[in-house]
Amino acid sequence: MTMVPSSHPEPPLITADELLRMPRGRCREYLLRGQLVQQPYRGARSGHVAVQIMVHLANHVSANELGHVFAPCGFQLAWEPDTVLAPAVAFVRGKPSDELSEGYHQGPPDLAIELVCPSERPNHVDVKVSEWLAAECPMVVVVNPRRRGATVYRARGEVLQLTEDDEIDGGDVVPGWRLWLGEIFD
Repeated sequence: MTMVPSSHPEPPLITADELLRMPRGRCREYLLRGQLVQQPYRGARSGHVAVQIMVHLANHVSANELGHVFAPCGFQLAWEPDTVLAPAVAFVRGKPSDELSEGYHQGPPDLAIELVCPSERPNHVDVKVSEWLAAECPMVVVVNPRRRGATVYRARGEVLQLTEDDEIDGGDVVPGWRLWLGEIFD
C-alpha cells in the first residue's frame, strides 16, 4: 500500500518544558501527548464555583495538615510525548512543609477537580478524566455548574452521579472532607 502524504503536516510535538516557557494570556492550554490543546478562559460562574470549592477544600486541608491544594497548575502525567493537565482545583497529600517545585508537579494529584464550562468542547472533559485515571489519580470530580451537579470517578472504577442535594465525600483520598454541592452553586 502506498502512503499519500497529508496536505496538512502534523504540528511538531511540544515538551512540558517548552509549554512551561510559553507566553500566556490568549487562552488556557494543556498538553496531550505532545500536542497543544487550547481552550477559552472559564466564564464568571465557573470561576466562582472553582473558588468556592478551592476555599472549602483548602480550609479543610490546612486545618488537618493533609497536604497542598492547588489552583490551576500543571501536573505532568506522561513523558515522551509529554502530557500536562491543569485541573481547576487539585489536592496532593503530604506535609504542609513539603517543598514545591517551580516546574510542573510530576505525576497526578490525589484529587483532580475539573469544571464543565459552556465554552469547552464537550469531549475535552471526558478526555481529561481518562488521562487522570490512566495516570492513577485516585479521585477525579467533574463539576457541572449549569446542571448543578457533579460526577465522581475513583481509580477503582467507581462512578457516582451527584446532584446539588448531595455531598462530595473525600473518603480515603481527603479524609474528613465533605462538600455539599448546593453550597457552591448558591
